[in-house]
Amino acid sequence: MFLRSLSLQNFRNYEKAKFEFAKNTTVVVGPNTAGKTNFTEAISMLTTGKSPRAEKDEDIIGFGETSARVTGEVGSNSSDKDSVELQVILVKRDPSAGSTNSLQASSGQVSRKYTVNKVAKRRVDFAGNLLCVLFSPEDLDIIIGGPSLRRRLLNEILEQTDRDYRNAYSVFEKALRQRNALLYNARETGRGAAQRALPGGNEKQFEYWDKLIIENGNIVTKKREELIQNINNFSKDIFDFIAFYDKSTITEERLLKYKDAELASGVTLVGPHRDDVGFSMLSGNSTHDIKSFGSRGQQRLTILQIKIIELSLVEEKVGIRPILVLDDIFSELDSGHIKLIFDILGKQQTFITTTHREFIDDKLKDFQVVELGRNQLINK
Repeated sequence: MFLRSLSLQNFRNYEKAKFEFAKNTTVVVGPNTAGKTNFTEAISMLTTGKSPRAEKDEDIIGFGETSARVTGEVGSNSSDKDSVELQVILVKRDPSAGSTNSLQASSGQVSRKYTVNKVAKRRVDFAGNLLCVLFSPEDLDIIIGGPSLRRRLLNEILEQTDRDYRNAYSVFEKALRQRNALLYNARETGRGAAQRALPGGNEKQFEYWDKLIIENGNIVTKKREELIQNINNFSKDIFDFIAFYDKSTITEERLLKYKDAELASGVTLVGPHRDDVGFSMLSGNSTHDIKSFGSRGQQRLTILQIKIIELSLVEEKVGIRPILVLDDIFSELDSGHIKLIFDILGKQQTFITTTHREFIDDKLKDFQVVELGRNQLINK
């Protein structure tokens, strides 16, 4: 699998751009704010159907525009003729318009449409047509950052490789938003627990959303648990560690237990959206938490090892080697870590973004180079 081309229209700072790629390594060079991270974000959107970093979809659409489009042509390593066109279209919604099409997903005031070879698809069927492992500077903070970064790591792998997970997680997220809205409303009315029991109240609505988040939340938990086990079983050549899954199990009993606290806070307090993952390094017969006791170098080796495992796990699960996207990470790594990265470049199509040519000057003769601002390939 490799990305033949990428076309962007009104996407972040790209008014209109098209890039064409070979099967090996492409280096994207440009100063800060030139759009390197936006470039990698577009590739990620073709992978899962959503942005790995935007809080709101409207932030993705170019300033003053009403829509944005990301189009990619994915080729097969086994054939020069076979290709699949993937497209994500984001459109700002007219508040006066009715509901969106069933094949569209909405986020705030923006609707998303997905197509595969110009045929509309649901996100659950769109994701996984392009496989990608993204390594960005933010990933270096997975160990010491908040739990959301570690949950995103799990989602990054599972949403590409497991359709059942994609479906369950999508339903869980939607049901969670609806349940949180009910909890918020109950809190704001000031009637708390009594709100649910009033004639004409919303007890039945809670029962409906409770059932959905329990059923789908348990699927999410099970899949994440299996993934953590696979990571622990994987051979680790760079840095040995053990991952621990701190799961927030969701059951009727736990929802009942936290009922008053949830009504007081206005949000759901149990479930996979509260999960966390811990990492420990081995020392003799004991383990030590890497977040608390590991050096910065050991923390970064852990993440580098996880990303290499992610490449192999995706390939093992799907039978196709994913592309590797390295977003401006060389300024964050020492020479030893950079060498480890270069050692795996030839195993898949790779995209490298950087502001620092000195990290790659001796390799440029083997790579294609995109210099942002000209939006064209330059062979060096």
